[in-house]
Amino acid sequence: MLCKTYCATCIGITAVTVTVEVDLSNGIGIHLVGLPDNAVKESLLRVTTALSTHGYRIPGRKLVFNLAPADIRKEGSSFDLAIAIGLLAVSEQVYLPGCSRYLMLGELSLDGHIRNVTGALPIAEHAREMGFKGCIFPRESALEAADVEGIEIYGVSTLNDVLDILREECCEHLLMVRDPQISERPHYAEDFKDVKGQRLAKRGLEIAAAGGHNLLLVGTPGSGKTFMASCLPSILPQMSRDESIETSKIYSITGNRTGKRGLMLERPFRSPHHSASLVSLIGGGQNASPGEVSLAHNGILYLDEMAQFSKTILDALRQPLEDGKVTISRARYKVEYPASFMLIASMNPCPCGYYGDDSHKCTCTQSAVLRYMSRISGPMMDRLDMHIFVKAVSGDDLIAEGEEESSEAIAARVMAARQIQYERFKNEGIFTNSQMNVRQLNTYCKVSKEQKRFLRDVIHKLNLSARSYSRILKLSRTIADIDGDNFISLQHISEAIQFRNLDRGNFYD
Repeated sequence: MLCKTYCATCIGITAVTVTVEVDLSNGIGIHLVGLPDNAVKESLLRVTTALSTHGYRIPGRKLVFNLAPADIRKEGSSFDLAIAIGLLAVSEQVYLPGCSRYLMLGELSLDGHIRNVTGALPIAEHAREMGFKGCIFPRESALEAADVEGIEIYGVSTLNDVLDILREECCEHLLMVRDPQISERPHYAEDFKDVKGQRLAKRGLEIAAAGGHNLLLVGTPGSGKTFMASCLPSILPQMSRDESIETSKIYSITGNRTGKRGLMLERPFRSPHHSASLVSLIGGGQNASPGEVSLAHNGILYLDEMAQFSKTILDALRQPLEDGKVTISRARYKVEYPASFMLIASMNPCPCGYYGDDSHKCTCTQSAVLRYMSRISGPMMDRLDMHIFVKAVSGDDLIAEGEEESSEAIAARVMAARQIQYERFKNEGIFTNSQMNVRQLNTYCKVSKEQKRFLRDVIHKLNLSARSYSRILKLSRTIADIDGDNFISLQHISEAIQFRNLDRGNFYD
């Protein structure tokens, strides 16, 4: 006799249906096939013990469990529930008319309770696309999938809850109810109104937020670099539903959304320590897990003390910065994770930290300063759209009366500029000026003959690369959008060049 139940596994953020085929025939032994890992093999002992605890018998005949398709490696303990239900159905101990209409996931404890699993959100979306009536998840895992439309999501705590659903009894108390998403902006503890002075840096961060540009803050200790970076999420636009779903999927497969209802509303802000490994930053490991660059997708990756990160790690960031994705290759498969983020970095100007400071004398030699800055390669520096030197806050700014401009006011200008870009790029497949390719740059960043002469002089004087030149044009387009201008002016270009400090030959002279 043959019975089928359904569960799923995730390859990256893409879910794949796994069919659990259970066959009961003459013979002895219990066999599990279909490329299972050790955790899946151990599930047989968990399942049989849990069923025995609930008073069900284990058939004294040959049982074969096949996890199809057999070419995909099955990892983890989330298949327990589908295996247990398949065993009960094939042995005809329980009549379960609904067992083929639901996709189910969960780890069984020995007393029949169901433990949480990862990946509920992408699996729920996949189940809807495959035409399943509903999904059965552990209760806390079901919370993160509660807002998936067009499919029933059940949150269960015990094996008996699952059996009630599959008997198609009334189980409305187990059905997760969609929670209307909050339309108001999230509240942020950090606000630009608390930043005294630093007008140039705040202007740069506003431009970065408006155009999705990468930015480097170079300044002395205590100048407010880290605090200003932490204020940046407060001026970014809210995520669209598509962005929210994609970001939430990444957090779902890592288990970071378990127990949290609905989709992520706030853009991620990830700040890894400079001692972080390459795998933790880019992704990989035994299970090809997403790294910090993917966890920062649609948000911000902040590298504090950028020069302290290893050269290998900084160079590894170049590919996701250009492509907006990370590909992790394994012998049997490849996993692709989205990694479209704003890179915000900060660092001291020299080893002692006080180069260029008016109130502290720098103790570093010129060669030590240049050696310190050379830790960041030229190609990496090219990918940073903006370089801003942040000086210590003056005493006059500290004691000045009157409030600084709030994040709410800055966010309004950022949102207006982003709206212009949404309209401009609605048929281009991109969303911000920073994402423009060469063709789009030529189309949307037209400059006059006078502006071309000015840019030619700047290129020769500063010895700019082609990538630096395109960065200046993109910045100019963003500044024009903030000002509400359809065309780029010489003033916009001049301001953009102002934010390319490290291109200047005299920066460390």
